Amino acid sequence: MSRDFDLKRYLPYLLNRSGTRIADSFSVNLRNSYGITLQMWRVMAAVHHQDGQRVGELSGTTSIEISTLSRLLTTMEARGLVERRRPSRQPGADARVVTINLTKDGHSLTEAIIPLALQYEEIALDGLSEQEVATLKHLLDRLFENMAALDEEDAQKLAS
Repeated sequence: MSRDFDLKRYLPYLLNRSGTRIADSFSVNLRNSYGITLQMWRVMAAVHHQDGQRVGELSGTTSIEISTLSRLLTTMEARGLVERRRPSRQPGADARVVTINLTKDGHSLTEAIIPLALQYEEIALDGLSEQEVATLKHLLDRLFENMAALDEEDAQKLAS
């Protein structure tokens, strides 16, 4: 007996469809107006909000895998947008720790892009009340946490 499955009502599809529509449009604007990628923007926005993040933290915040993020940071560093710093050496401190900071140019560029990012959010949320927006954001955070709790072993069990 087959179950009726309507892709157009399937939550992962709906989330991806909406996110892709926003990201594609925003990416074109970032590339054409500022010469950066969406991933670069995510890094800049995250570091702008909390300067001095470790690469691992930044990877979690931006949802960019560490190996990809490392290459991206190298590119951004060469463009003068970010810098890697080693915190002052304290006895017992991990010498491998590196933090990511925006440069002056990185801060300026981020500040220039924030209004555009907020315009995209405003367009996406058009017609929703403040309460609906707050609820939507809360629910999306919960969905993310639910999926973060699903480890690889659990995912394998689902596939069996």
